[in-house]
Amino acid sequence: MKIEDVIKSTVLMEDSKKIILNIMYTQNILAEKFNEILKPYDISGEQYNVLRILRGQKGNPANMCVIQERMLAKTSNTTRLVDKLLLKELVTREVCPENRRKIEVSITQKGLEILKELDPKVTQHEESFSKNLNEDEIITLIELLEKYRNQN
Repeated sequence: MKIEDVIKSTVLMEDSKKIILNIMYTQNILAEKFNEILKPYDISGEQYNVLRILRGQKGNPANMCVIQERMLAKTSNTTRLVDKLLLKELVTREVCPENRRKIEVSITQKGLEILKELDPKVTQHEESFSKNLNEDEIITLIELLEKYRNQN
């Protein structure tokens, strides 16, 4: 379905506007479906992102700066996200012994178990959006999105 049909626009739009609207609309659909997967686990997409970052540390803690650098949404309040995950016992937070101003965050076993349950569901979610594309189209879409995003 064309974006003009989705938003029921009868006005002629510039291609640059159609691109932006298509990306925004697609992102909303992706987020809605993803949030449905996360809802039974009582975590947000941002909290899921923090858990994935911490799992990627392979048992080593990460400080708040490392977590913030790796977040998809750079505007996320990392401290607030970690606090919520702490209350759910999905992460631990400790003061670094070498630098008392540095806070180290680690994923708990409970956090790892939630990710293990979510992994196949998230994979299925991701693959479901690619099923209408062949391998060449997938590669082209990735390249075009990266080219579009990296305007420098």
